[in-house]
Amino acid sequence: MTGPDGTPKVATASVRLGLRENVVQFSLLAVVNLFVGGMVGLERTVTPLVGAEVFGLGDLTIALFVVAFGLTKAVTNLVGGAVVGRFTRRRVLVVGWLVGLPVPFMLAFATSWWWVVAANVLLGVNQGLTWSMTVNMKIDLVGPSRRGLALGINETAGYLGVALTALATGYLATSYGLQPIPELLGACYVVAGLALAVTVVRDTGAHARLEAAQHRPAAASQEPSPGLAHMFAQVSWRDRSLASISQAGLVNNLNDGLTWVLLPVLLVRSGVALDGVGIIKALYPFMWAVGMLGTGHLADRIGRKVPVVVGMAVQAVGLVVIVAGLSHAFVAGLVGSFLLGIGTALVYPALLAAISDAVHPTARAAALGGYRFWRDTGYAIGALVGGVTAALASLQAAVLVAAVLTAASGLWSLVAMHDPHRDRRRPTSDMI
Repeated sequence: MTGPDGTPKVATASVRLGLRENVVQFSLLAVVNLFVGGMVGLERTVTPLVGAEVFGLGDLTIALFVVAFGLTKAVTNLVGGAVVGRFTRRRVLVVGWLVGLPVPFMLAFATSWWWVVAANVLLGVNQGLTWSMTVNMKIDLVGPSRRGLALGINETAGYLGVALTALATGYLATSYGLQPIPELLGACYVVAGLALAVTVVRDTGAHARLEAAQHRPAAASQEPSPGLAHMFAQVSWRDRSLASISQAGLVNNLNDGLTWVLLPVLLVRSGVALDGVGIIKALYPFMWAVGMLGTGHLADRIGRKVPVVVGMAVQAVGLVVIVAGLSHAFVAGLVGSFLLGIGTALVYPALLAAISDAVHPTARAAALGGYRFWRDTGYAIGALVGGVTAALASLQAAVLVAAVLTAASGLWSLVAMHDPHRDRRRPTSDMI
């Protein structure tokens, strides 16, 4: 028997949900997401400095590469939530890697900044497809009971890839220059990720169908399933709680996008050496990655809301520390990055799990696509806010603006966010 796309259907009776029951495939997907994260890590340390030192650009122009990345990834996330209904998750994962093939070479041999911007359009598509599929596939495999842990592991793998690559590119740039050697590390990631996706990763559509069959039979039988437009409206404005989750994701990535563009330049201008910048830029995603091993499980134990509110507050403090301690920029950068990483580790898996908790499995891909659209739009908004503020005022002022917005976002979540994980009997919206 085959599905609508011609791929074999697997009877739900032949699959089981759970982390232990699917440990091999789950582990393979974690390795794949390590390589996915490594592709973003290529740019965390080196690319802003390429713009400043190789091409002599101003802060606002440098920000364009993150704007291109954020907008493209956001739109791809949204579309990705719809295409999984037409194609298998594995097929979308493979396409994402194919799109990413030119990126390391475009970054390595760019002769103008527009090559870097164009590479980030492709990188946004690559990340939107590959990272989205690893999220959806892990959720499919484990079922609802260990969802926070599964998402924590997935994001840990991805941001560990970001951290290790940010550190490696900093050291490579110290020894070999800003181009082309550091960027060519990404070619290894693309080849490895594509090879795994083609040869050993299996599709998880049957697991999603099994959970759908077990989840609220009366609701599961409703036809048709909520569409992309309906789900986008729910997570954007119609449902107060889901909208608060989306805005928290947006602001979380706003401060990430802002520091991605501006922090390397700010640190270098404050006297930090290039390898020191690499260490600081690696510490943030490293703490983010390692922290999620615990915070995903924590969100399963205490619910989703508390980690979100506390995490946003900790991020705001980290941003203030970076600016307040610039007379000792390396130490302030380390402390601020540590706090940013811990705060983001609290927020990231909890937000993903909260969206997943609130919707029926048949609507999950569309809901996650809508949430991830707003979350990754934050990269573009953060880069623009940072670039404009730095151009009109200063780099320090731009970082402080991000701190204020992050603190305000945490307060919004405190007031508006409902925690469906702690009250499964109460639906979060009328979508299920």
